Amino acid sequence: MSVEEVCRKYNTDIVQGLTNARAAEYLARDGPNALTPPPTTPEWVKFCRQLFGGFSILLWIGAILCFLAYAIQAATEDEPAGDNLYLGIVLSAVVIITGCFSYFQEAKSSKIMESFKNMVPQQALVIREGEKMQINAEQVVAGDLVEVKGGDRIPADLRIISSHGCKVDNSSLTGESEPQTRSPDCTHDNPLETRNIAFFSTNCVEGTARGIVVCTGDRTVMGRIATLTSGLETGKTPIAKEIEHFIQIITGVAVFLGVTFFILSIILGYSWLEAVIFLIGIIVANVPEGLLATVTVCLTLTAKRMARKNCLVKNLEAVETLGSTSTICSDKTGTLTQNRMTVAHMWFDNQIHEADTTEDQSGSSFDKSSTTWVSLARIAALCNRAVFKAGQESLPILKRDVAGDASESALLKCIELSCGSVKAMRDKNKKVAEIPFNSTNKYQLSIHETEEENDSRYLLVMKGAPERILDRCSTIMVQGKEQPMDDEMKEAFQNAYLELGGLGERVLGFCHVFMPEDKYPKGFAFDTDDVNFQTDNLCFVGLMSMIDPPRAAVPDAVGKCRSAGIKVIMVTGDHPITAKAIAKGVGIISEGNETVEDIAARLNIPVSQVNPRDAKACVIHGTDLKDLTQDQMDDILRNHTEIVFARTSPQQKLIIVEGCQRQGAIVAVTGDGVNDSPALKKADIGVAMGISGSDVSKQAADMILLDDNFASIVTGVEEGRLIFDNLKKSIAYTLTSNIPEITPFLFFILVNIPLPLGTITILCIDLGTDMVPAISLAYEAAESDIMKRQPRNPLRDKLVNERLISIAYGQIGMIQALGGFFAYFVIMAENGFLPSLLVGIRLNWDDRSNNDLEDSYGQQWTYEQRKIVEFTCHTAFFVSIVVVQWADVIIFLYCCIST
Repeated sequence: MSVEEVCRKYNTDIVQGLTNARAAEYLARDGPNALTPPPTTPEWVKFCRQLFGGFSILLWIGAILCFLAYAIQAATEDEPAGDNLYLGIVLSAVVIITGCFSYFQEAKSSKIMESFKNMVPQQALVIREGEKMQINAEQVVAGDLVEVKGGDRIPADLRIISSHGCKVDNSSLTGESEPQTRSPDCTHDNPLETRNIAFFSTNCVEGTARGIVVCTGDRTVMGRIATLTSGLETGKTPIAKEIEHFIQIITGVAVFLGVTFFILSIILGYSWLEAVIFLIGIIVANVPEGLLATVTVCLTLTAKRMARKNCLVKNLEAVETLGSTSTICSDKTGTLTQNRMTVAHMWFDNQIHEADTTEDQSGSSFDKSSTTWVSLARIAALCNRAVFKAGQESLPILKRDVAGDASESALLKCIELSCGSVKAMRDKNKKVAEIPFNSTNKYQLSIHETEEENDSRYLLVMKGAPERILDRCSTIMVQGKEQPMDDEMKEAFQNAYLELGGLGERVLGFCHVFMPEDKYPKGFAFDTDDVNFQTDNLCFVGLMSMIDPPRAAVPDAVGKCRSAGIKVIMVTGDHPITAKAIAKGVGIISEGNETVEDIAARLNIPVSQVNPRDAKACVIHGTDLKDLTQDQMDDILRNHTEIVFARTSPQQKLIIVEGCQRQGAIVAVTGDGVNDSPALKKADIGVAMGISGSDVSKQAADMILLDDNFASIVTGVEEGRLIFDNLKKSIAYTLTSNIPEITPFLFFILVNIPLPLGTITILCIDLGTDMVPAISLAYEAAESDIMKRQPRNPLRDKLVNERLISIAYGQIGMIQALGGFFAYFVIMAENGFLPSLLVGIRLNWDDRSNNDLEDSYGQQWTYEQRKIVEFTCHTAFFVSIVVVQWADVIIFLYCCIST
């Protein structure tokens, strides 16, 4: 759409802007220029979810049944026992306390999130009725004429009508790390790639521009992405599904035993009221009262441990989800890379030299003694507008903030590291004239006084697109000497240019000339508008190429993912060549693995003749992805182990995540931009960047990497796998005491013996002696093969499976029960009640009016005396369980139950 058409559509003027009346009308019609905040969950709903979600339901049912049993006893007995009442109160208290604990733990993470509120620019400079005015950004309307300058945030989606060296940072929206030039010309049909649109909430890094607002608020590209994000439904976490599965098992066992013994009780002649109390008692006895607190504390401990390792977990259940991950879809910029443009290679003296791109400057260095390098460094320092911000002298050079373009910042830091103070170099070579870079000329030049006292010539330095620089040069510097730019040198230049460009690097050419003193004497008035000086027949000095280099720890992290059976897919908005180069650099595309393009180039055949399945790796362009059917997408994800998606849109990132989930994968998505937020929310676990991440992405994610490092995700995966293993051990340990807690009650009903173990002692086990050992298992170190195992299959590898139940109930639980009954019968026999006499004695034993009950030796016992013996038996049974549980915790310390 032309500027005139835009003006007609919005009833605006490119000089005068909107009238105040028209602006007020549009504001009333469209509403304020602000994103509609995503629907937030009220705090009381969050609290209720903690109280009534997952495992808590089982405990609430147990508490209600206890109160019901007590109510039945109170209605039918004169002096009902208070055990069921106490148990109901304790169960309710456990749920409330652990619910509060989980709520406050997650609220703590939410408070950290509140510190990230920084999305919308506060002020905007608009022109209305021909007058410039600063207004609140929320008051900007479609049709407004807006001016932006370097350092401003774009207040709405703008159609650029004029610009002067304007560049914007679109990395938060498109993933491109290099600032993008904005101009009035339409350069692409895709609005995200054309240069005449500036997007809401991106940053203008340099230059100035004027534009007409075409979209505001939720109608902006940013707004549509935010709406897309908030409209997505998220499923249950794997750990929530596991707890649900566990509840189903425990409930099934409890109800089966309860109903079975209810029927047996009726057959044995008990009244239906007694049978109902027995039914309730057996169901409650199957409820592991302490397990909710154990699971909550274990997840919280792991969340704190992960926070110390730079992984902030917003939702406790996300701790384990990361451990279940089988596919990681990672953004490139800032996650796999350092998010800073860095000089990677130079070509001078007809040779490519490698620069040090490591974060700590511990890599290899090149020979800096060449005279050509001195000249190249001088051009890079002088033909450069970037400067270090004040007050950072004590910081390492790479850590300093720079005012200026990302490429110029990279050159500035490179020269400062290699040659010393750039400021000193500029002071010695005072700038007298300059032509800034523009998209027409594709070069930047500046003219300087020379530092030598006896040399009064001016020095012209130029940098820009290599082919444009080469066209302006007639000579080339080799080993510090000028020689003609012949065909051989042009071919050498072309080969170097293609090689560096093929690495996905941004290449710049550099040249200079000492201007003749007779033509340009001291004090010459250089006119940069109507150029009155030499810009041809220059001397080509060299090339420098820049890239946002991989983080040092990423290749090792990707290798760990591969050995752990986790597929790492790169999803980026950047160029395919750059994306492929980084993917190879970090190991997402392994050495020796080829794409169809690589195979075609090697065999010198068209790409269409290559069978896609012959290539283990593939690089998919966003425009190709748009045309793929669902089956074709599934085929790519199934048959390629190493995949890179480049130039993707937010909707396409979402399609990629959904495609992976269709394959049955548990998907983790990493990202820092607004463009990542829909995929972050749709994924099983979204991982946002804490330093460079946008507010929208942080809100959509389940976890935040405080150091923006992909390697931290691998640490998180290991912690997630570890907590799953340790939770299995904790649950197995806790469940083993269920059998010695249930069997006394069953014998009490079926064999009519005095109760071997009381409710209070059961609570002492579940909420006392079992709690600390069960929680201590959360501190267990990882098995040696934890990151060499395949990701667990959610359909097959359960938190509670048949093997665990058989160990807990069928083996160790039975041993504990036998130990308890041995102690019980010994105590009874020692006090005169032999096992043969105990069978069928229960009714007489519990009869308060019977104070002359005889034992096996004819001694008579009052009710109070009998109860003292019974409580002694409870204590002995309790102690025997505790002692065997000591052995049990040692068993689970060294017993691998991960299969």
